[in-house]
Amino acid sequence: MRILGLDYGENRIGVAVSDELGFTAQGLETYTRRGRRADLNYLAAKAGSYGVELIVVGLPLNMNGSRGPAVEAAEGFGRALSQRAGLPVAFVDERLTTAAAERELKSLDMSRRRRKMVIDRTAAAFILQVYLDRKSDRASAPAEREK
Repeated sequence: MRILGLDYGENRIGVAVSDELGFTAQGLETYTRRGRRADLNYLAAKAGSYGVELIVVGLPLNMNGSRGPAVEAAEGFGRALSQRAGLPVAFVDERLTTAAAERELKSLDMSRRRRKMVIDRTAAAFILQVYLDRKSDRASAPAEREK
């Protein structure tokens, strides 16, 4: 089952997709927003082209876990995309994913200019990987209890 991961932002949306087995996430692109309708159409088509069965959207919670306007915007966009694409949506706490992506890119000795170009899709891959890892942990938990 393939899953699409999104790092939703005001100006750009990072896009990632899982492998067909749902184990790993790969950053695809950084999509520059063109208006809500165009954004929804583009991402619904992207989901269709990859045979996606679920969309995961990062929630930009505040560091203390509280919700702000950015969370409401991400949830609203996720719900609208769910309707447009005809797919379920899940939300994942994305706190620190951009920081983790930045550290990863710096460790690759990537220039600041190049990091800026790929940070959103890298953050989307981190968001999606968090979801995949949690899903894997939940799936293996019952088997471990049986031991």
